[in-house]
Amino acid sequence: MPDPLMISTAGLSLSVSTLENATVVQCRGSLTAERSDFLKREVKSRIPDKGRMVLDLSEVSRMDSSGLGAIVALYLSARGRGCDFDLINLNKQIRDLLAISKLLSVFEECGRQGIRIP
Repeated sequence: MPDPLMISTAGLSLSVSTLENATVVQCRGSLTAERSDFLKREVKSRIPDKGRMVLDLSEVSRMDSSGLGAIVALYLSARGRGCDFDLINLNKQIRDLLAISKLLSVFEECGRQGIRIP
């Protein structure tokens, strides 16, 4: 497997790995209004036609409504391309934000801590 591609802006870094059956993006930092456009731009350009896109949020320290909006936009873009879109390793703050917005059930199956990607 090739080394992950590292992309960053102030406060948010993305590590992109392309596996046989999935593109995995590990996010580090804050998914907030200042960084949501960066996340959308960088991840959307890497959504495969068919297959699976996985966002690993294990190292996300904070997410606000703009970060949530970016994730929903990416989910819709992926689904529009026939690609599965999963979130993994959600912390309590992110799970609470998804629950309050009634989106937890959309991402819950893979969002549990410790779910491994194939």
